[in-house]
Amino acid sequence: MQPITVFANLPFSYRIRRSQRVSNARIVVKPGQVEVVAPLQIPEHKLHKFVQAKQEWVTQALKKMAASSPQRSPFVPTEYKSGANLAYQGKMYVLTVKPSKLKRAKIEFTDGYTAYVPESISLDEHNHQIREALIRWMKKQTKQLVEQIVEIHAGKKQLTPRTITIKTQKSRWGSCGIHNDININWLLIMAPREVLEYVVVHELCHIRVKNHSSQFWSLVAEHLPDYQIRRNWLKKQGRSLMVAFVQSST
Repeated sequence: MQPITVFANLPFSYRIRRSQRVSNARIVVKPGQVEVVAPLQIPEHKLHKFVQAKQEWVTQALKKMAASSPQRSPFVPTEYKSGANLAYQGKMYVLTVKPSKLKRAKIEFTDGYTAYVPESISLDEHNHQIREALIRWMKKQTKQLVEQIVEIHAGKKQLTPRTITIKTQKSRWGSCGIHNDININWLLIMAPREVLEYVVVHELCHIRVKNHSSQFWSLVAEHLPDYQIRRNWLKKQGRSLMVAFVQSST
C-alpha cells in the first residue's frame, strides 16, 4: 500500500494519495482539505508542479467552500467510521464498518448501513473508500426508487419520460429536457421519500407544461395535493442536503 504524504509549502496543505485505479493525476478539494490523487508512476516533483500550477484554482475553491458551505451537513458524518450516522429516506441510521476480502468497499443496508472495507487498504484510505461506496450505493437506490415513482404517476396524464438519469448536480434537484429526458439528483435519496417524489412529479409535469405557470402547478397538485409541504422541506433543508457530499475536483 502506497503511503499518503502531506505537504504544506503553499498557502494550503495538501496530501498525495497514490492509486492504481487512476491514469491521470487530479486534485480533489473538500472543505478545508486538498488531495492529489495520482498514478503510481508519476514522480513526486511533477505532482508538486501540477499543484503549483493549479494554486489559484485550489485557493478559490477553498474560499468558496468556506464561504458558502455550512461547517457540516446533518445528513452525513464528518468521518465515515463505525457509530457514525447517515441519512436515508429522511431518517438517520448508524454506520458499521467491517473488514472484508473484497477489492473495493461495498455498502449493504438492513436497518442501518454496513460498509465492507478491503483488508488490504490502510486506515487512511477508509474514509475515501467508504464515501465513494456510499455514493455508488445511493445512486443505485435513487434510480430504483425514481423508477417506482414514475411508474405510479406517469400513466395518469401520459407523462412518460424518454429516459431517466440519476445525476450529480451542484445546484439543481431535477430537470426535464426538451425531449422529455428526466434528470434527478441522487442526493434526494437522503431526504424523506415524499420529497423525492415531489421532485420527480415536478419534472414529469414539465413533460406536459414546460414552464411554471398556474397550469403547471395545478397539474402538480393533481398528483400531489400536498406538494407545497414537500416543496417547503426542500426550501428549508435543501442547502444542507446539497452539500452533504460536497467536493470539487479538476
